[in-house]
Amino acid sequence: MGKDRSLEATEFDGGCLPFESEGVPACSVTLFVLPDVDVRTFHVENEDVPDYADAGISPDMYKNCIGLRGMDSGTSKDNAPALMLIPSPAFQNELDDFLRGLDSAFPYSTLFGGVASTVSSLSRARLFRHDPIHDPNGQKVYTSGCIGVSLTGDIEARTMVAQGAKPVGGVYRIVTAPADSSIGAIMLDENSSEPDDNGETENDDDDEEAGMDKKELRKQMYAKARMPKPVLAEANFLMKTLSDDDQGFMKRALLVGIDSGGAMGRTPNELERLSKGEGHAFSVYQVASASMKDGSVTLPLGTPVQKGGRMRFFVREGTYAREEVSALWNGYKKQAFEETFATDNSFVPTGCIVIPTLDRGSKLFGGATGPTKTSAANFESRQVCEFLPGVPSVSGFYSNGVVGPLNGNIYESEDKNGLFRSMCHGSASNYVVFGSKTKRPIYRAAAQKKQIEEVTIASAMSSNFSANEKVPRDSDGELIVKRREIHSGRALSVATVEWSVAENIAVPSSALEGFMWDKETEVDRFRERVPLSNLVSQVTQSRTDLTAPQPRNWIKNVLQSTSSSNGFVIIPECKRSEPTSGSLRKRYDVSKLASDFESAGVEAFSVNCDAVLFGGSQEDITVAREACPDAPILASDLILYPYQLYKLSLAGADAVNLVAGALSSKDLVYLTKIAKSIGMQCVVSVTSQVQLQKVVDTLNAESIVALVLSNRNLEDFAFDDSGEQALGMLSSQAITRFREKFGSDLPVLVEGRVGLIEKDHDVCGYIQALKENGASGAIIGEALAVSSNDFKEVLSLLSGKK
Repeated sequence: MGKDRSLEATEFDGGCLPFESEGVPACSVTLFVLPDVDVRTFHVENEDVPDYADAGISPDMYKNCIGLRGMDSGTSKDNAPALMLIPSPAFQNELDDFLRGLDSAFPYSTLFGGVASTVSSLSRARLFRHDPIHDPNGQKVYTSGCIGVSLTGDIEARTMVAQGAKPVGGVYRIVTAPADSSIGAIMLDENSSEPDDNGETENDDDDEEAGMDKKELRKQMYAKARMPKPVLAEANFLMKTLSDDDQGFMKRALLVGIDSGGAMGRTPNELERLSKGEGHAFSVYQVASASMKDGSVTLPLGTPVQKGGRMRFFVREGTYAREEVSALWNGYKKQAFEETFATDNSFVPTGCIVIPTLDRGSKLFGGATGPTKTSAANFESRQVCEFLPGVPSVSGFYSNGVVGPLNGNIYESEDKNGLFRSMCHGSASNYVVFGSKTKRPIYRAAAQKKQIEEVTIASAMSSNFSANEKVPRDSDGELIVKRREIHSGRALSVATVEWSVAENIAVPSSALEGFMWDKETEVDRFRERVPLSNLVSQVTQSRTDLTAPQPRNWIKNVLQSTSSSNGFVIIPECKRSEPTSGSLRKRYDVSKLASDFESAGVEAFSVNCDAVLFGGSQEDITVAREACPDAPILASDLILYPYQLYKLSLAGADAVNLVAGALSSKDLVYLTKIAKSIGMQCVVSVTSQVQLQKVVDTLNAESIVALVLSNRNLEDFAFDDSGEQALGMLSSQAITRFREKFGSDLPVLVEGRVGLIEKDHDVCGYIQALKENGASGAIIGEALAVSSNDFKEVLSLLSGKK
């Protein structure tokens, strides 16, 4: 994180601009000016940590064991040291005992930090320590143990932790706890839970529930949960009520929250608690093991499980995680505001360290990384900069785990054995805000400010792609995309094993290039299981087998629909998610969607089967064909190899969409010929007039059956919400030349937010503008997903039948 002069913005004047770097080699350097602060570093090896269960270890003896002999623990939080810890991954087994011991030896101290991250489980972390004052030999590098920094004097550290976990279902009482850190049976806590009437757990697409009153159904489910049941049984029951994404997460990992604070009754809603400054009610753990015999679960060793205590199920979800971070900082702001009025000695922040785990960042929150103004990018650092606008230094690093108490030290409590005990959080972010106890002014190197701004972080991290970096383009303004670099490593022999070590780590320059690289990797994995020659044989055999599904005429049905739709056809699309907006439906049921299409009289439709960005699969095509056998299917995917065409043909696709911006002229010709040879029709999608002209110059009139003009920006895969991109192509000279070569009867379709983009405050106004400029129809997916109206009515409205 840092300041980039090219991104000056009034919202961050005087402070930092958000900058996060992921997946590339980088170094985060934080410089502190700490007058009247004693700084001391230390290192603890695994064998130096006493067992916390050992009796008779005094605080002084414990400090001697871990190398902190003579350090004053303080008599209150006003004079206690702040302790920053960076354990190595190899220290994990001793970490819980170590943190418990520190809590006992330094009861008033603030503990924070993060587990050092590594390239893989086979590599070792490197820990660097330097302390020339207290240890002349302190310049060392370690591969094990834990290094730490104690800060004593005119410094105060305030910490908070964001878990990124969304509660699902009700609050339960633990009925049986058969062993330490284990939960046997649970029962709904009626004092803390109510029947869910907000529709959040409603299964809208379940045919068995279609004829039942949904409110009554929820009451029945609530009544069942009041009976004691094994944890796994209740988890499986609850899973059926969740969305597809939440179900998918629960199948991969089971998260359980333990309530140790005892303050649940004040504010049942977790986000409300955080925004009011009350902290988390539950500490979330991932289940370590489960018994299929009795349905019990075991949490990580040391988890405070008690019979009669409360627990809850959780899932990780990006939208909720963003809301949690905002609520957490709103709670911090509320407490700071109240403190300002309650005392003259209010806290003034002067710096902040952010320590997220590796599964957060763009993986959880979405958006780009790097120095950019995009609101979805650099989410956590942007939130910190917005809530601490005057702080000149915000920095941090990604870790393998977050160290510290769940509710930090901004929430006053004496419960050091519950939520306020220091612990390691496997998936979380730690926010540490620093300030001076004596209210010293913030240090600003004004004389060096100009020089510092000239050397921006953007230039130092120029290898990291972001929305505001200069993306390589050719003389026509088109993106320059390269295929994946596979020869970027060197061989390294370790004993009898030879490893490939990356030397030149390639970073995609645009979203399209990253998409292409991921797609190439996906195809490589398919090839390892089924070679191309096998696919070719299967396709050849299926063409001679009269019982096998045969290719259908997709464009014939489209033209029939166009003639019966006032000259503008709506082609619905089955699509699970969008890269920029996430899941489009709570329940994504391809079979039901295809049946709805058939009921609405749809004669041809599209299925997005990409698994990299859109969450689809080629199995979706097979399922859709079985559910709607009379309507031909257009397969929407990023096609780079003939291998993909053969797989799509076997899956049941009748036509395929080729993205012109991702293909060279040679590849475009080659793929259309291969598709035609196996009976598949081709549609070409373009996003610019240059790509449209490439189609005119490259392909012959029989190569494609339709043209798609897209409102998508291939640089970041966002949409042009004005719709002018497609309208501009419709009125260009390139489209005139296209019609001269391919004929005026060849359909020109538009895709990208059609049905959502408004013109003159009306979505039909934009569709009318497309029609007036010569468009034959539109491919619509997201608009159908977000509409609450009847599916058939929406299609009729958008096509102009009403």
